[in-house]
Amino acid sequence: MKEATGELNMTVVTLVAVAALAAMFYLVIWPIIQTSIVTQTCKSTFGSGWHAVRQDDTVNTGDQTKTHQWQCCPAGEDSGENCTDIDYD
Repeated sequence: MKEATGELNMTVVTLVAVAALAAMFYLVIWPIIQTSIVTQTCKSTFGSGWHAVRQDDTVNTGDQTKTHQWQCCPAGEDSGENCTDIDYD
């Protein structure tokens, strides 16, 4: 009985560790990856002096998914008339 309790405790510890790693990836690493991909898209489309800026609004499409709106902006600008909307999620 004592061995079974020890194995159960190790299973719980393992599940908590996997959940913590998954949460860290989703909340910290994935946004960095998305920004990097979109910035590379801006640079390859408009030139090396451009970067990506995610807009604050999220659009709920008809199928209950949320997408973020991105803009390619020249260096030094985060919004304005010089920025161009791009389609990426």
